[in-house]
Amino acid sequence: MDARKRFYQSADVATLDNGYTVELDGRPVRTPMGNPLSIPTSVLAQSVAAEWQNQGDTIIPPSMPLNGMVNTAIDKISTERTAVEQQLLKYAETDLLCYRAGTPEDLDRRQHECWQPLLDWAFDAFGAELVVTRGILPVTQPKGAIKALHEAVSKLGNMELSAVAALTADCGSLVVALAVFADHIDPGQACHVALLDEAYQSEHWGLDKEAEDDQRRHRQRIEQAGSFLYMIGK
Repeated sequence: MDARKRFYQSADVATLDNGYTVELDGRPVRTPMGNPLSIPTSVLAQSVAAEWQNQGDTIIPPSMPLNGMVNTAIDKISTERTAVEQQLLKYAETDLLCYRAGTPEDLDRRQHECWQPLLDWAFDAFGAELVVTRGILPVTQPKGAIKALHEAVSKLGNMELSAVAALTADCGSLVVALAVFADHIDPGQACHVALLDEAYQSEHWGLDKEAEDDQRRHRQRIEQAGSFLYMIGK
């Protein structure tokens, strides 16, 4: 959805037979593909309506992440679910948590202390035993581990998968995303895990304005996806 001039005064929640929707001056919102904007819970519908209400003279879709995740669930995941799942499994094949620095030793140690417990959890929770390597050369993950993660992903509802997909992309890790979904870690902890390398770099060499803004946006998106999961009552 491209930016366009605001054409409405008020955004309000309305009920549907299977949930809720948002109306703009009494007219129901539709997704970019023209589907009804069906939202499963009242609290999420209220938050999506607030995103629409808080728009200025121009509607800026990236400033409405909750609405965007609903759109993704309805327009994309409902029709292209297999492709979305396969895309997430590609993240699992190169999961952030599996690539350790090796050097410097203090960074490698910090990565192990922060990331290994999550890999251990993935094994305990799903039977997914991912292989760890050091450096940037790719490592082939066991087919059994990828299959186990696929089984976990396949159990998610479309709305859940939309948020997990967003988390995976921003964290660079399907394991981290599933840990947030399972309430094993909270979004704040996910930010710490996903941005560990960046935090190390800033401690030793400082942080420029561009990098600082990029990290802030990452944290914001991770928090928003976590909030989405909470609001759909998963």
